[in-house]
Amino acid sequence: MSPGKVLQPVLKMKVDELFLCWLSQPATQLTLKDCLRRIKNEEKTETGNGDSGNDTNERFANKNSNSKQCILGDTRLPLMSFSPPQLSTTTLPLATPASSRNVSNVRATRRSSGTRAVQPKKEETLPPSLSQNIPTFYFPRGCPKEKVNIDAVIAKIERTFSEFPNERATLEDMGKVAKACECPLYWKGPLFYCAGGERTGYVSVHKFVAMWRKILQTCYDDAAKFVHLLMNPGCNYLVQEDFIPFLQDVVNSHPGLSFLKEASEFHSRYITTVIQRIFYTVNRSWSGKITCNELRKSNFLQNVALLEEEADINQLTEYFSYEHFYVIYCKFWELDTDHDLYIDRKDLARHNDHAISNRMIERIFSGAVTRGRKAQKDGKISYADFVWFLISEEDKKTPTSIEYWFRCMDLDGDGALSMYELEYFYEEQCQKLDNMAIEPLPFEDCLCQMLDLVKPQYEGKITLHDLKRCKLTNVFFDTFFNIEKYLDHEQKDQFSMLRDGEGESQEVSDWEKYAAEEYDILVAEEAASDQWNDGYEAELNPVDHQKASVLKYQMEKRPFFEMPSHLADVDLDEYDYEEDFE
Repeated sequence: MSPGKVLQPVLKMKVDELFLCWLSQPATQLTLKDCLRRIKNEEKTETGNGDSGNDTNERFANKNSNSKQCILGDTRLPLMSFSPPQLSTTTLPLATPASSRNVSNVRATRRSSGTRAVQPKKEETLPPSLSQNIPTFYFPRGCPKEKVNIDAVIAKIERTFSEFPNERATLEDMGKVAKACECPLYWKGPLFYCAGGERTGYVSVHKFVAMWRKILQTCYDDAAKFVHLLMNPGCNYLVQEDFIPFLQDVVNSHPGLSFLKEASEFHSRYITTVIQRIFYTVNRSWSGKITCNELRKSNFLQNVALLEEEADINQLTEYFSYEHFYVIYCKFWELDTDHDLYIDRKDLARHNDHAISNRMIERIFSGAVTRGRKAQKDGKISYADFVWFLISEEDKKTPTSIEYWFRCMDLDGDGALSMYELEYFYEEQCQKLDNMAIEPLPFEDCLCQMLDLVKPQYEGKITLHDLKRCKLTNVFFDTFFNIEKYLDHEQKDQFSMLRDGEGESQEVSDWEKYAAEEYDILVAEEAASDQWNDGYEAELNPVDHQKASVLKYQMEKRPFFEMPSHLADVDLDEYDYEEDFE
């Protein structure tokens, strides 16, 4: 038996054991022989008067009391030491006391013929299954809407196609078609590519109507329709590469990104950043595959609809902001000194003036939060991995960032942070404080503070659920692996930190604050550089700054990447996205 397995009684085995005990008794065997003899001579022995019923009752009573004495006797004695029960040799003992109804049944049976045929048991008719009355409650492609007139929608689409030459729509015409389909404007790219427009350069009315009719008949909400438009055939989810055609169309046609037309080599960088932000926010399962349900629960489609209404792309800060991309890109460019599109441990350690502890750097490169084999095999992470790192580092209050750092701190992967794991990361913090001539707080005192801060549900460990309930997770994480922010928190009083934690419903997140501040710094540095180089002071608005920055990088000896000549050249495979998070 395996250790720790609990013994459980088996009733059938005990009943079989007691039955064999009873069957082995001499009195029982005599009784059975007598009964067999009586069964053979049943017609001759079944002659009695009306008192036979009373005699039978008495025999049944004596028989039952004796059988009970045999089976339910003193359990302290050995099983085979029971005294033979004083049973009548003319009755068969029963397991339960016989009622008057049972006696009558026995008498009726004895009056029957000894050569009677065995009656087959009648199968009872079962009531109809109740499952047919349970309404459908699971709709993976959206809940079907009542009274959807598909023919009217198709007629509207056909009227729109009649405005185009030969009833063929190009990508530039798909905006009107998207409106006829009652879709947001920037669904035009996915609609065009799903109907096969990329191969021929246009979409015929018949092919588009057949495609859209099938979607209307099988997909009942925007999330299911969007996934169907972008996914590969045979899939029911979206991977990172599926977003490239959609985002390329946004880059080519959105007025807030018109300045990027002059620097098409930066399209891939911007698209990669947006894709990582989409998966960072939407893909809550960390699987690398966005399902309809995940898309339905997110606000991504609402932001896609806002692309049509908002001309300033920087106002869409959750996914599409060019300023946010510019900040992330510049931070990576500063660390990537050899500009090979990858950074190693030493490069990442220089981030924010060596604020991140080396032990945490090792955990990031261990594969706990990176995608692909590059980090483990060559000790490098890609720009896509850096996007996740920077957003998680600057905003430790979001669900994804909490999961990011929890995965890094959970050394043994048991789903909880033990006191040993906390001490492991705090030791390096103490060493850094000693080097700065600052007396560190003893670990025991620090641990008491953190436990009071988090208030874990179970003693001795901190779970992911505990951290997600905490309002000051940034303070908790910074205490163990970011020395600069840890000292900043120490300078603040407890009440100010509590106010910051209570203000979680604020409109501007920590990441948005950081990106806005860093972008202003980068603009100021660029303006100061222009003054030094040009010899005069010039006003530089954000759009001009963006254009100037793009043109500046165009003049670099080693471009950041090769200029794509076609949409298909925008390939994410070079960044090793194939594998899911473990």
